[in-house]
Amino acid sequence: MTDMHVLNLYYITIYILVSVGAYGVLKKFEAKSFWAFVPVCREYNIALCAQREKDGRTFAFVSGLSLLLNLTGLVVSQGKIKGIIFTLIITLLTAQVIYAARIYLGLIRIFGKRKAWLFVFIFFEAIAMLIFGYGKAYIPMHKREENKDVTAPDSVTCEPETIREGLTVNINERMIKDFFKKKYLIKDIRLNIPKGHMVLLLGGSGAGKTTFVNAVTGYEKANASIILDNKDVYRDYAGMKYEVGFVPQQDLMRGSDTVFGTLMDAAYIKLPVEMKTSEKKARVETVLEEFGLSAVKDSMVSKLSGGQRKRLSIAVEYIADPGLFILDEPDSGLDGVVARGLFKKLRAIADQGEIVMAITHTPDRVIDLFDDVIVLAKDCDKTGRLAFYGSIDEAREFFGRDSMEDILLSINQTDEGGEGLADEYVEKYNKLREAERINV
Repeated sequence: MTDMHVLNLYYITIYILVSVGAYGVLKKFEAKSFWAFVPVCREYNIALCAQREKDGRTFAFVSGLSLLLNLTGLVVSQGKIKGIIFTLIITLLTAQVIYAARIYLGLIRIFGKRKAWLFVFIFFEAIAMLIFGYGKAYIPMHKREENKDVTAPDSVTCEPETIREGLTVNINERMIKDFFKKKYLIKDIRLNIPKGHMVLLLGGSGAGKTTFVNAVTGYEKANASIILDNKDVYRDYAGMKYEVGFVPQQDLMRGSDTVFGTLMDAAYIKLPVEMKTSEKKARVETVLEEFGLSAVKDSMVSKLSGGQRKRLSIAVEYIADPGLFILDEPDSGLDGVVARGLFKKLRAIADQGEIVMAITHTPDRVIDLFDDVIVLAKDCDKTGRLAFYGSIDEAREFFGRDSMEDILLSINQTDEGGEGLADEYVEKYNKLREAERINV
């Protein structure tokens, strides 16, 4: 047997022993143990156990790249690694040692052992992994993060009774896979919004406002049930998509079109095919009048003022007379007077029996025009949760704050300049709803 064969046999044996040890470690954390035998994936999953997820991503990437370069070097040089590849491999190996040390220190801490164990992990990885994986005295102080019980309390799980005229939202969860790990964007959001209500959607950065809106509109479906006027938005999305109007923060209109032409294009897209052209033109004229755009109907979109463009953006969605109207910062870039005029128009739409839901970063200047507020908060697991839903006065009493901006400050995390009370208010609201359910 040649020296090369002996060396290969040695590396294979070490790899198997480390994998067997990692299998035991992952099993103690109640994680998926089979990842122990998959290169790159093993490193990342051990990092999750060590609560070093970010280090794990880098370590897994560096390990994968190092493996690839080793294979490339063997192919390119036919047994002799060229200088540039050799240099890269040495650099990557150095990075591997640094990130491995950080990950193993985290693992040692969770097992409650001395930092001196790091020396064993670095120079005798297989022995250390086998001891930590199968030693009866080596028990982690807690399970891996994704297997722990969520610190923040779950919401009341009973679904609200579906209302025949209005919006019923039952979102169990919206989850994505992020590098082998489940990540919950929002969960446990349940509410009813009657027709004719204008609702403020309030929440800080990362609280799940966009995810919530996408789930309600059906743009990005969640594990949820969305019922509008007793019709299921998800089951009949093709028939319901124009029943839900969404106005994004940035308009998507072509500046080279006229105002009238823009609305006619929207009419042809959103109104029934069997509807006559004369009827579509009549609808456009009505919408122009309602939004105060008749005087500029022949003007190019690029020539409109900021307020006029916002009104036209809303009119494009309003052309189909949707039962639910959602707007993302419709007052962005507008001064106070113009912004208030825009929200008065939205109030008038709600008064006609529609549901209007709006996100705004300056809610207090128009709060008197809203009926209710939905407050989303980012809990300790960075998941968007429902911290409150009710009238404006009820919100002030519930949070003990006079303004919406102060409410937002109370639920924002401390590293965002807030008071970090999100979990407390989520729990408080859940108890309130549970008490109301029992008393019904």
